[in-house]
Amino acid sequence: MSDDREPTSVADLKDKPAGDLAGFFRYARYDIVSGLLVFLIALPLCLGIALACGYPAIAGIFTAIIGSILTTFISNSELTIKGPAAGLIVIAVGCVEAFGGKGFMGEVTPTDVDAYRMALAVGVVAAVLQIVFGLFRAGVLGEFFPLAAVHGMLAAIGVIIMVKQIPIALGVKGAGGEPLEMIKEIPHYFEEMNPDIALIGVVGVLIMFLWPWVQKLHGALKAVPAAMVVLLVTLPMGMYFDLLHTHTYSFHGRSYELGESYLVNMPDRMFGMFDYITTPDFRAFDGDHLMTALPWVFMFFVIGSLESLLSAKAIDIIDPWKRKTNLDRDMVAVGAGNLACAFVGGLPMISEIVRSKANIDNGARTRFADLWHGVFLLLCVALIPTVLHRIPLAALAAMLIYTGFRLTHPREFLHVYEIGKEQLLIFVSTLVGVLATDLLIGIGIGIGVKLLIHVINGVPVWALFKSYLDVELRDDNTTVIRARYSAVFSNWILFRRNIIRLGLVERRNLILDFTKCKLVDHSVMEKLHELERDFEDAGLHMEMTGLEGHKPLSHHGFAARKRAMSRLRRVTVVADSALQAELTAKFAEFGASGYTAVPCYGAGRSTLAHGNDSSNSQTRIEAVVPYEIADSIMDYLQAVSREHRLTACLETVEVLQHESF
Repeated sequence: MSDDREPTSVADLKDKPAGDLAGFFRYARYDIVSGLLVFLIALPLCLGIALACGYPAIAGIFTAIIGSILTTFISNSELTIKGPAAGLIVIAVGCVEAFGGKGFMGEVTPTDVDAYRMALAVGVVAAVLQIVFGLFRAGVLGEFFPLAAVHGMLAAIGVIIMVKQIPIALGVKGAGGEPLEMIKEIPHYFEEMNPDIALIGVVGVLIMFLWPWVQKLHGALKAVPAAMVVLLVTLPMGMYFDLLHTHTYSFHGRSYELGESYLVNMPDRMFGMFDYITTPDFRAFDGDHLMTALPWVFMFFVIGSLESLLSAKAIDIIDPWKRKTNLDRDMVAVGAGNLACAFVGGLPMISEIVRSKANIDNGARTRFADLWHGVFLLLCVALIPTVLHRIPLAALAAMLIYTGFRLTHPREFLHVYEIGKEQLLIFVSTLVGVLATDLLIGIGIGIGVKLLIHVINGVPVWALFKSYLDVELRDDNTTVIRARYSAVFSNWILFRRNIIRLGLVERRNLILDFTKCKLVDHSVMEKLHELERDFEDAGLHMEMTGLEGHKPLSHHGFAARKRAMSRLRRVTVVADSALQAELTAKFAEFGASGYTAVPCYGAGRSTLAHGNDSSNSQTRIEAVVPYEIADSIMDYLQAVSREHRLTACLETVEVLQHESF
């Protein structure tokens, strides 16, 4: 069989060592094409994200180049693209501002440079933490955070990106402040906009939003990313407005200034990129700055690691060959990449979801597609930096506005609402919390709201962080795990560890019994669904039981399940004791799983009317049954009542364990 054959199974591409030369040559034609197309997407985004972070524009290129080349040979994640991501903008720019910098938009002061270098030092320490945690198998960190809180955090990041880029897209200088303050100032930004720059920004935004619709007109257009179209249109606009030279113009009787400050600052000669290499300033951890630096180290580490792990897991799900990333190894790779980036002046990196998805759509086969995308970036910034210098900042801002909008798209709210109203509450609480405070406090608010909801739903406080499991090993190579009290995000890591060990590691089929669980939350339901695929891929079977007695909090397949009182019908009949045997036999025939029969006596209306309270010996029979069985019994009793005197009544009752009836 020739080397050009299409891979037909997981084994064709799975378990290849990093840097396998056979795979490099065998799939080169696929990986080079995908790398080129991903490069076209990555180039403008790397520049825009870097500037939005308060770093020099070239810092984003450094990160993408190092991330693509270094991590290719460390991580076993075949299709993820490593590089700067919009989700880290808020942390990076917050860190720069915390050290007194204002970023690299416009005039740059020594204070801005010092703040940038101290932010690099923070990146070094955060990268070391990522490496250490990866070596100690801490990739499971991504399993802890509740999904609604994570999505709420990302939506808040999207809002912050948009409000911070709007004034740049409009050509308004000096805009800044807290997100909620900037939202209030949006009408003012439109009043103060620079018309020529705003035209570039508005055109860029329109292209970003409309290009996906244009692509539907012809299949060939799908290969052209919207960001590249923005550059092809706005770069000539910048040349037409002569942004390379400082000058003024009048519009509606008002004077405006144009110049190089509205363009990306890039090297002015070939290979000039090496002049921009910047080293970290570890004064960030001296006595004066230590307490400023530590929270940002934690945020870089936690949020960056979480985003990267979630992206890698998401790409594994859509990998056509269903390969699995070693998340611990991937974290080591990301940490090593971040360490190298921080020492030369680059941004923090993660496994980036949008570019990774484009990598799959463009036909990539192996991790070398990531390598090729970095090679193309290196060649571009080394050989044609003067062309990149002509890119208007407003065009990059337009791309980031679209990126921010996608993070906080109205569909996100609808999707979360479909999963459950309580999930929407967590989502919105996190979003508002981040906007009003910061990322750490905001996601802490979201987690706190979710824990409170769990307690309200009956989960004991002491069962929030500990999983209570009973394990039974059966002779048929099956393990039964019975969960008690709760299966929620905060005790999921321990629960998951047992599922992996007793199932996948020991190669046994698994039955998870949730009969005695008060609550199984949405995060756990979704993660269990992922594990079902893992068991299936391993040739094993995982089954969930005991959820029949739980009430879903919405119609969504992954909605939280709360053990609730189920509604059934109680049939009660009083008749002559001679009918007891016939009646109880019929109850069982119709499907009643049990009944209660007791002797009784009493008097009816006609007996009381004659002044005689004596009565014949009677029996009282009671059965709790599902609705359809109750209807059958009542139809039967109606027929019997034509020949025998009896009374019957039907009630709706709530029971604790539906499966007992």
